[in-house]
Amino acid sequence: MNVNRELVDYLKIRRSMPAFQMCEPGPSRAEIEDMLQLAVRVPDHGKLAPWRFIVYRGAQRVEIGEQLLAMALAKKPDLSAEMIEVERNRFTRAPVVIAVVSTAAPHGKIPEWEQVMSAGAVCLNLLMAANAHGYFSNWLTEWFAYDSDAHPLLGITAGEKVAGFIHIGSSTFPVVERPRPAIEDVTTWIGGDA
Repeated sequence: MNVNRELVDYLKIRRSMPAFQMCEPGPSRAEIEDMLQLAVRVPDHGKLAPWRFIVYRGAQRVEIGEQLLAMALAKKPDLSAEMIEVERNRFTRAPVVIAVVSTAAPHGKIPEWEQVMSAGAVCLNLLMAANAHGYFSNWLTEWFAYDSDAHPLLGITAGEKVAGFIHIGSSTFPVVERPRPAIEDVTTWIGGDA
């Protein structure tokens, strides 16, 4: 068996960078398009492509942040000064934010759950595609992913769900490893010898 050592070595150290630790430069439009081409190479039973992308770049992210802040203040008028800044900067922490939107729906042959998992696979592929292009990435959802009042602002239509907002950018912070589960704690073997 031929083992792709470069890929194995990458997967051994793959991790996300917190979005608030990201900075410019972000990927160009051509790089983003290449990342999206890589991201869609996922299991997709029935070839339904039950997901789509929304790319947020440039000054529009500031306007989105202001509108999300207004929504957050309407729900919680007593937000602290720190949380006001967090809400305001949700879409400006990284130079690029890409929504992976699940369009999963009932289907005669393909279970909806499989369609949802395909969108999750797109999110992970997009993280790795960003890393392959030399950028850092982070998969977040946050409250507005689940708030139907925020969806029109973000370009999400009725019946769609956010699988994740993928934040992509550069960073001057060191990459720090986090604890991972011990394989024996999360694995059950049924049959066969080593």
